[in-house]
Amino acid sequence: MPDVLFVSKPVAPPWNDSNKNLVRDLSRALTRYRARVLVPAGASLPGVDSEPLYAEAGAYAPALSANARVMARLLVGPRSDVWHFFFAPNPLTLHAGRAAKVARGTACVHTIASAPDALESVAAELFADRVVVLSQHTRRRLENVGVQSTVIPPALEAPEVSDERAQAARERYGIQGPYALYAGDLEFGDGARTFVRAAAEDAGGPLSYVVASRPKTPASREARAKLEREARESGAKVTWLGEIDDIHALVKGAAVLSLVTDTLHAKMDWPLVVLEALAMGVACVVGEGTAAAEMKPSGACEPIRTGDSKALRFALRAWSERDDAMLARLDGARRWVRAECAPATVASRYEAVYDELLAARRSGGLLSRLRRR
Repeated sequence: MPDVLFVSKPVAPPWNDSNKNLVRDLSRALTRYRARVLVPAGASLPGVDSEPLYAEAGAYAPALSANARVMARLLVGPRSDVWHFFFAPNPLTLHAGRAAKVARGTACVHTIASAPDALESVAAELFADRVVVLSQHTRRRLENVGVQSTVIPPALEAPEVSDERAQAARERYGIQGPYALYAGDLEFGDGARTFVRAAAEDAGGPLSYVVASRPKTPASREARAKLEREARESGAKVTWLGEIDDIHALVKGAAVLSLVTDTLHAKMDWPLVVLEALAMGVACVVGEGTAAAEMKPSGACEPIRTGDSKALRFALRAWSERDDAMLARLDGARRWVRAECAPATVASRYEAVYDELLAARRSGGLLSRLRRR
């Protein structure tokens, strides 16, 4: 059985990073290729060949020492039939990847799970034999600068959360009544500010407003302090939560989730929290013009104009009403996510890509031998 080495951040808990979650779910779903993943020392991913390359689970951005270990593994480590990269493209990592590819002559796939703001400026440096993106939005961005890519949706193991667990989370955080949840970035984009303004305009309404966002940087903590001040001054009643250990229960219990923002900076093209919400039967409101808007066919993901707090308030109210028609749409969204993003389905599409690359290499090698005769 041919093998594929997944080159990514350490594949280990905590599972709060959509990029490594994608590697975890995809690697476990391959059937015709043996997956190898990179893990911290002393760890392993059950059911998958695990190489203890990293010193620790690491932060959101790997240290230079971690990147050096990966480079050494590629240059002098055991050979694999395919290298599958999952890093965000930037000049340094792209140059390093190209050098390793030339040195070892390995077939390469690069999945861009989170399209960077400066994608166009580094697109010409993409070195993989096949570039895979998660959305038509990113495919078009690359196509506009002359780079072809293949669209494969993200793999997702749908969370299983009971109503009792969701109720326990509501009680733990003191949330009263039906609530709208914002689980996006505080530092980048206008999503959190639009959500707070909608809460101010909806003061006294039936919905509670909850913000749950982990503070990744000092700047994000400063952004939260500023938003809390704005909420107090405007009369918005918002429950502020940081990084929590039961985010799935909090999402499951929400009447509706909001990610109406003008940028998905550092988020997966189809944001993980939105996919998970839809998979659990929770409606979502997202920003027009972003990759997240491509989830509209689910039937329970509504794109609206970004920055428009009035439109957001109306959308949140509408989606919080649970009549029979709405329940049918939510059930349809559950089925849509599980069909589009089922790990087995996504894995089979990647295995087809691997097949094509290896077949092309075999035919190319045969042609070269025939020409030499």
